[in-house]
This record gives sequence, C-alpha cells and structure tokens, in this order.
Amino acid sequence: MNVSVNQENGRARLSLKGKFDFTCHRGFKQAYEDAFAGGDVLEVVVDMREVEYLDSSALGMLLLLRDKGKAVGKPVSLANCNGTVRDVLRVANFDKLFTLH
Repeated sequence: MNVSVNQENGRARLSLKGKFDFTCHRGFKQAYEDAFAGGDVLEVVVDMREVEYLDSSALGMLLLLRDKGKAVGKPVSLANCNGTVRDVLRVANFDKLFTLH
C-alpha cells in the first residue's frame, strides 16, 4: 500500500492506495505521526478511495489512529469508503466510531 499525506487549511489528508493490511503498519503509522506533528493540523482525514482491500489489522490501525487523534484533540474521519471497504467498515460498526464521508 502507498500512503501520501497532503496538508491544507488545517486538514491532513492521508490518501491510501492498494491493499490495507498488516504489511503497511509501519508506513501508515509513520504517515499519521508525521501528520499529527504538524502544528497547524486540526483534523486528519483518511481517504480510502483507492483501497482495494482491508483486513482486521487495518481496522486495528484505524482504531489506533482514532485513539491518537483523541489524545491530541484532533478528530479523525474516513472519506471515500466505497464498495467492499464500506461494507467491512459497517459490519465492524466503524460507522459508529468514525465520521464516514
């Protein structure tokens, strides 16, 4: 999976591409740690438009990101969750834990 980070107007957007599974743990964590380190970042959006697949470890990584966001007072939301990705998130009740747009 590739992760790119774009910061604009107080929002850090983490754009994910490919398979979101345990093999990308290190890169995903580094991306969100870098995003939170930006002093002008007020919120983090995970853009999942190009995610082909996610597994339970990806769900765990999203929960860790959410906890980190709460700890530093910066909300985390999920964007462009389509098809199977959206179905997995709903089955796991992530639509109750995150704002999905």
